[in-house]
Amino acid sequence: MKRADFIKTLGMAIVTTPLLGLNDFKKSVDNSAPAAKAPILFIGHGNPMNALNDNSFTQRLNKLGTTLEKPKAILVVSAHWLTRGTWVATTPTPETIHDFGGFPQALFDVQYPAKGSPELAKETIELLKNKATVGEDTEWGLDHGAWSVLKHLYPAADIPVFQLSIDYYQTPQYHYDLAKYLSSLRDKGVMILGSGNIVHNLRQVDFRNENAKFDWAIEFDEVVKKYLNERNHQGLIDYNKLGTAATLSVPTNDHYLPLLYTLALQGEKEEAVHLYESIEHGSLSMRCVQFG
Repeated sequence: MKRADFIKTLGMAIVTTPLLGLNDFKKSVDNSAPAAKAPILFIGHGNPMNALNDNSFTQRLNKLGTTLEKPKAILVVSAHWLTRGTWVATTPTPETIHDFGGFPQALFDVQYPAKGSPELAKETIELLKNKATVGEDTEWGLDHGAWSVLKHLYPAADIPVFQLSIDYYQTPQYHYDLAKYLSSLRDKGVMILGSGNIVHNLRQVDFRNENAKFDWAIEFDEVVKKYLNERNHQGLIDYNKLGTAATLSVPTNDHYLPLLYTLALQGEKEEAVHLYESIEHGSLSMRCVQFG
């Protein structure tokens, strides 16, 4: 499908091991331990210029990338791939998409040459195909919601990355329920990364003052933090019931929905770890959260 298409007319895309002796088998059982699930991250990516900036946010991402166990692959749900129907990118060599305008040439020059993961992408389609209208996209690359974050987490670009689109015509509950079916990917070492912003109101943003903080943005961001700490998933799904602060903070939910894809995969014993929190330019929450 064409990368430039914002709304798609959906077309469906549609190990052997050596035998062990008894002693070896017992040894393998005795020494075995359940493999840890790959972590889940929600990253508030903010201004695209963060791809180039050296600040407290990007430094936190740099440090995080050195402490996390290296995943087998990364599945990104980004606020910047909105479609009709759900799509999974099977592109073997995804291009770096510069999906913005009015920024310095240096930002357009950034490349993130990670490989894709067609096999895991097709496995993801199989996991979702009976639960959603899902198709295979053979051309989509990595939008800036993906690469501007990964550039700091894993600057070597040596981990395969593929993306799952957001069906913009579905409800928050739909997205939360759909994300549940991605759980088995974590067992295979696939990190799920949601990239958006909890508070994202570009009409109110004050780019002249990075330190501006609107009261309603602080209020909603703190409510979300509280609900995350309390594991109040339904409250976060039904964010639009939280009054004026929610209405101003989430005028459109494209940047909020990636949070639900990570929230849905939180394990029973996994706490929300707040990796970074800040309100910038008045109406952008940079809150980042890890589960697992």
